[in-house]
Amino acid sequence: MKYTYMTKGTCSSQIDLEINGNIVTNVKFYGGCNGNLQAIPALIDGMSVDWIEERCKDIKCGFKNTSCADQLAHAIREAYEAQNSASEN
Repeated sequence: MKYTYMTKGTCSSQIDLEINGNIVTNVKFYGGCNGNLQAIPALIDGMSVDWIEERCKDIKCGFKNTSCADQLAHAIREAYEAQNSASEN
């Protein structure tokens, strides 16, 4: 399932991803620090929702209460729940 998440509190504005079961692939960030936003998708491609959440959730960027990695953790959880909700209907 393709999923789009609008970020909150980060330089990036949007995250697109694909989720199949609990596996996340094809993550793309829009806006933000180019190097980090290339590295994060490369490092997590093919990993599970839980694995990504354990490593990315609650990471802060400077004085912000969130980061692109933290927003990714929120995005994949939301996508996972939307996917499960859709399959129940």
